[in-house]
Amino acid sequence: MARQQFTAEQQSVRVLKVGERVRHILSELLARQEVHDEIVSAANIAVTEVRMTPDLRNATAYVKPLLGTDEDQVIAALRKNTAYLQREVAKRLGLKFAPKLKFKPDESFDEAERIEKLLDDPKVARDLEGGD
Repeated sequence: MARQQFTAEQQSVRVLKVGERVRHILSELLARQEVHDEIVSAANIAVTEVRMTPDLRNATAYVKPLLGTDEDQVIAALRKNTAYLQREVAKRLGLKFAPKLKFKPDESFDEAERIEKLLDDPKVARDLEGGD
């Protein structure tokens, strides 16, 4: 059977869809506390985004522990349980190759907060109002 060829646009849509599917699977595993680790079970962890490589073999999951849980400990615990999470994702995803997972902290909330503080600065507010 001939290998199916995708256009660049179809490939990018497929990468996004698979990334979103992996995000849902990881979120479900973490929400149901299926990872048998005290740190992971104790923390409410949000999987904010999963970025896939174009060949779908590697996935970077951006996670954010909620309720002020220590981010470094949570990331370390997820990395320690990567083999289990990869196995579960592979089972539920149904692709030819299971993506290798990497966990990184999501810093977009911190960046949004930094931008919000900049916009609240009186000098910036003055510029936005158009005053001299």
